[in-house]
Amino acid sequence: MELEEIRKEIDLVNADLLKLIEKRMDLVQHVTTYKRQHQLPVLDASREQFILKEIGNQVKNQDYKEAVIATFAAIMAASRNYQEGAIKGGKDAES
Repeated sequence: MELEEIRKEIDLVNADLLKLIEKRMDLVQHVTTYKRQHQLPVLDASREQFILKEIGNQVKNQDYKEAVIATFAAIMAASRNYQEGAIKGGKDAES
């Protein structure tokens, strides 16, 4: 496979990932509203640890495991940053 073909496939995967990440962030927005209404902290460390462990267990190619876990950890960190900003700014999912 030529480099250009590989890059085109990566671009398609990136487009799919973008849609999924935006869908995830829509759900994070609802979580943010719930946490604000119930005065819950943004960080649920035990849930994040559980998710990362489960993700690690599901990785088929062990050569990718560390990178995949790091990617999900970064996604969760970005979600926390969004939640913290939204809570400080008073943004709700219904807004």
